[in-house]
Amino acid sequence: MGIPVNKNTWRGRKLLVVAAGLAAFSLAFAACGGDDDEGTTPTTAPGGTTPAAASPTKATGGETDYSSLSGQVVVDGSSTVGPIAEAAAEEFGKVSDVQVSVGISGTGGGFEKFCRGETDISDASRAIKDSEKTACQGGSVEFVEIKVGIDALSVVVNPDNDWVDCLTWSAMRTIFDQGSAITNWNQVDPNYPDQALKVYSPGADSGTFDFFTEEINGKVDQFRNDNIVTFSEDDNVLVQGVESDKGGIGYFGFAYFQENEDKLKALGIDKDQDSKATPVADDKRKGCVEPGDSTVLDNSYSLSRPLFMYVNKKSLAEKPQVKGYMQFVLENSDLVSDVGYVKLPDADYTAGLNTLGAN
Repeated sequence: MGIPVNKNTWRGRKLLVVAAGLAAFSLAFAACGGDDDEGTTPTTAPGGTTPAAASPTKATGGETDYSSLSGQVVVDGSSTVGPIAEAAAEEFGKVSDVQVSVGISGTGGGFEKFCRGETDISDASRAIKDSEKTACQGGSVEFVEIKVGIDALSVVVNPDNDWVDCLTWSAMRTIFDQGSAITNWNQVDPNYPDQALKVYSPGADSGTFDFFTEEINGKVDQFRNDNIVTFSEDDNVLVQGVESDKGGIGYFGFAYFQENEDKLKALGIDKDQDSKATPVADDKRKGCVEPGDSTVLDNSYSLSRPLFMYVNKKSLAEKPQVKGYMQFVLENSDLVSDVGYVKLPDADYTAGLNTLGAN
């Protein structure tokens, strides 16, 4: 559904080392009068002051005409969702005069800005927390939650790692949990070689970090913090770390693995216990399951999660370009798979359009 987009562009360079594209959008925004004190995310009021010309309209054949839209849209948040937002921003710019600025300060960092009223849209790789809802209330920011896709969070190792193809949840907890003393792969399993183990993890502002720690270690933010761990909010840094370290292990969104699958090895995941360390009954276990579209859609991959965009209600009401951009995202959902994630069922995108009042 939606207008045709150049799928090959995004299939061929899904992430394009996200920072490069984001910088381009930031420069475009600055040229239009934005005040950017923090790199990729302006600190002016959401969407700037340039008025949008009109609301999007339905053209002949049922496709939406965005050509009358102008102004700015300010997006920030999850580095996982960032490639979706950036792909949509680039394609949306081809059919409208709207400038979309996309920042990647992490899910938590994005919500901080969103709840201060600094952004129109907050990308998130997890649902908003109660504490963040409270912050938004304090900032008089009301919002709507829109699901845009599904991610198969991927646990990866160096391609020269030939001793492990699958890890259980319990084994991962011994590696990643707070207080872990594991520094060598032969401590995970005595059959593994004497190889130093290094961990590459998203930072505490990341929704990926929140999701992973809650699922695997049983509590949000509960994670080892010693000298074998490298934290970064930039998933490309994590990719490069695991790629260059034979004993490295890390985790991040499926799109980053797909873009670098010749440099990394994704592990199968066996959910042998839940987040409370309660064993999963043998007849309920699904064995080692690798990340992928089919395993996400059939619910067999245990580290799949929804991806969100949160939209400021005031921006929706007062800035047609914000509504138009979100409508474009939902009407052109092939962009989700083009950058490496899993599309939702069409009914979910229709529900999102109804939430926006775009149907």
